[in-house]
Amino acid sequence: MSRRYDPERRQRIIDAAIRVVGRKGIAGLSHRTVAAEADVPLGSTTYHFATLDELLVAALRQANEGFAKVVAAHPALSDPDADVPAELARVLGEWLAGDRNGVELEYELYLAALRRPALRPVAAEWAEDVAALLASRTDPATARALVALLDGICLQVLLTGVPYDEGFAREALGRVLGR
Repeated sequence: MSRRYDPERRQRIIDAAIRVVGRKGIAGLSHRTVAAEADVPLGSTTYHFATLDELLVAALRQANEGFAKVVAAHPALSDPDADVPAELARVLGEWLAGDRNGVELEYELYLAALRRPALRPVAAEWAEDVAALLASRTDPATARALVALLDGICLQVLLTGVPYDEGFAREALGRVLGR
């Protein structure tokens, strides 16, 4: 039997892993559950990703693009006359008001780095990438503080069920920026 050429298989496996984690959490992720979700042979998942950590790294890298893309695409943040705290608060609110499952999934994968050291460099890359975007508007240390604050606000909204308060976010971000 000849092998079927399937150049999209690796991506389908990553997408399937993200769906599995979205439905069942990290604990529900296995090569078997991903293979079934992606409709590929079990051997395909282990061929492309020898370990679950390798698969989680790929999934986290893809999921991490969400908020960073939103920040990078926001034209007001590159406008020198823009009110940065107000714009960041608005962007954060739009992101949190979007696909809630996607936001929760992104954080679940991000926080999996607490127990899976292989994920830590990818989680750090996310924070560094967003800080680099924000550093064009402030100094690098303040940009990192902004990322920490944005992260904290997101976690509070996700974990407590308290609605996002754009006014609070704007004020807190303004304080970090000295405004």
